[in-house]
Amino acid sequence: MAATRAPCHGPGHPRPYDPDVILSPYLLGLGLVIGLLVLLPARRVQLAGWSARSIGTYALVLWLGTMLVGLVPGARILVPILLVAFIAPFVAGPGRMRQVLRRGDREDQPPMKDVTPPDQRSSGR
Repeated sequence: MAATRAPCHGPGHPRPYDPDVILSPYLLGLGLVIGLLVLLPARRVQLAGWSARSIGTYALVLWLGTMLVGLVPGARILVPILLVAFIAPFVAGPGRMRQVLRRGDREDQPPMKDVTPPDQRSSGR
């Protein structure tokens, strides 16, 4: 009986496993950590009364932008924008966040109250 040799792992020989991994552990870990961090301001936005679609869009844009900064060295220009987008829900109150989302919807608000002081000349001086 002839001794069997271990297979060579050169061109044309099979490997014991496929080393080509689609997602590296670093990339997967980075995505999960960023995803968990994005949930913090997304919860504040939810408390402000935003719709589910708006919250999802906000979280997705924030996650994609942060992943872009983490993976592409030239994307550092996005850091100030992402910081403002991340911190804004914590700084602004829920009422202000509702105003940002509604922008032009003023139909459900009562008319503005006139707080102009009465003119002193019309009192008969």
